[in-house]
Amino acid sequence: MALLDIKDLTVRYTGRGREIEAVRGVNLSLAPGDTLGLAGESGCGKSTLAMSVLRLLPASARIGGEILLDGEDVNTMKWGRLRAVRWTTAAIVFQGAMHALNPVRRVRDQIAEPIVLHADTPPPPAALRRRVDELLAQVELPAEKGESYPHELSGGQKQRVMIAMALACEPRLVIADEPTTALDVIVQAQVLALLSRLVTEQDIGLIMISHDLAVLAATCRRLAVMYEGRLVEEGESAAVIGRPEHPHTAALAAAFPTVGDPEYRYAPATSSELGLPDPPPPPSGEPLLRTEGLRVTFTGRGRSVTTAVAGVDLEVHAGEIVALVGQSGSGKTTLARTVLGLQRPTAGRVVFDGTPLPTGTRGLRAYRRQVQLVLQDPTSALNPRHSVYESVAEGLRIHKMPGDERARVAAALEAAELRPAEEFMPLLPHQLSGGQRQRVVIAGALALEPRLLVADEPVASLDASVRGEILALLLRLRARLGLAALVITHDLGLAWNIADRVAVMYRGELVEVGPVDEVLRSPTHDYTRSLLAALPTLGTPAEH
Repeated sequence: MALLDIKDLTVRYTGRGREIEAVRGVNLSLAPGDTLGLAGESGCGKSTLAMSVLRLLPASARIGGEILLDGEDVNTMKWGRLRAVRWTTAAIVFQGAMHALNPVRRVRDQIAEPIVLHADTPPPPAALRRRVDELLAQVELPAEKGESYPHELSGGQKQRVMIAMALACEPRLVIADEPTTALDVIVQAQVLALLSRLVTEQDIGLIMISHDLAVLAATCRRLAVMYEGRLVEEGESAAVIGRPEHPHTAALAAAFPTVGDPEYRYAPATSSELGLPDPPPPPSGEPLLRTEGLRVTFTGRGRSVTTAVAGVDLEVHAGEIVALVGQSGSGKTTLARTVLGLQRPTAGRVVFDGTPLPTGTRGLRAYRRQVQLVLQDPTSALNPRHSVYESVAEGLRIHKMPGDERARVAAALEAAELRPAEEFMPLLPHQLSGGQRQRVVIAGALALEPRLLVADEPVASLDASVRGEILALLLRLRARLGLAALVITHDLGLAWNIADRVAVMYRGELVEVGPVDEVLRSPTHDYTRSLLAALPTLGTPAEH
């Protein structure tokens, strides 16, 4: 008998006088010990489908069809039975570990909570402690980490805690919703290997949700692809990836580049209708931006000193795209903040266009007009109450830019390819797609006519196809406006897609710098090799 059997499932959301059909007639089954990857872009219905397995949908959802969990229909379960099934028969690893964990409770207490809630009689404290230690060991965390608060753990450690919580009551089915989003490649590989090991050792059924086919192929034997609420393709991972039948599956596979494959160099622009613009002439003369022996240290509790940036020398020429890559905690963001004048260096200096970075308020304001930041998450970067016009015009007003404000806003929106600009000006952020929101953030930077963009993970929160659109836009902006860009990322695929040179950062130091072709094809440093080795690839589907 199947562990999970979904038959003709439909989910509709009602509200504000309209109805949205999120899931449309989906049929799926999963056997014990089997692994299924559920792929698709935001809004395709994959998370709705997963949450419906334990009836974790909002009250506005109307569910049709059958969801048989161990032969019992979840839709007809009484509340008491449903509560007993959650955690014990099926459990969920939620998407954002940072937001899913309680920030004011120790990790140990949070892992113990489902055990206490589902026990017939309260377990003795000693036995409970042993069980939590066991769970921490299963996810390869030392027992002392149980005494930590979430903010004291790294992203990968928090994700492991979420997995330990899901395993607490020994469920037969685990649903992992984007479990590696925002994790760097090394930590991502560790989490995927952990999930694969647990499935094998404990005979758990696993459903993993992602928009990244390479991540799913590394862990799941079978793949199912959703598009507009429907299941458009399903089968063995190797077959679905190697011989996709639906155009959307092919598009998802193409959206994530194979590092080292010439076909994927500048692929976001070459696959666009607008095409790949002519590259600017090779850089010559003095660099636009350079750092000289830059060092940043922080003093922590007990007067301990942490060196975040350790004597970095980096150059960015006019019209050049440089990717700064490395794991979380390698010092990339601290270096970027120092370049922007948001963090004072402990030693060394930043030089822009031959002039040292100013320290006074007026000088810094003039400098930041020329060096603009593009933030990672456009939803957080935009004020939800400000229209597109207000968001783009804000910088113009702060810097007291001369000329017609409306004309400048329109020109910036056009440059960010939000056309016609007049139609976008009155809209609020919630009325835009994720890609359009990121274009508004970029337009706000372009309005000030900068010479350098510092982009912090500019596509990390975007879908596969939208990611390509934004990367293609950056390439065209470089060609049209001569813009230079320093792109901070843990995504080596992004570096291969658009960068001219790559700088690899490890423990505060630049361990390898050079042309992308050389560094990513023939790395000389062990750390660069380990980053490349950790990348999931479409060519190696999981076998269970």
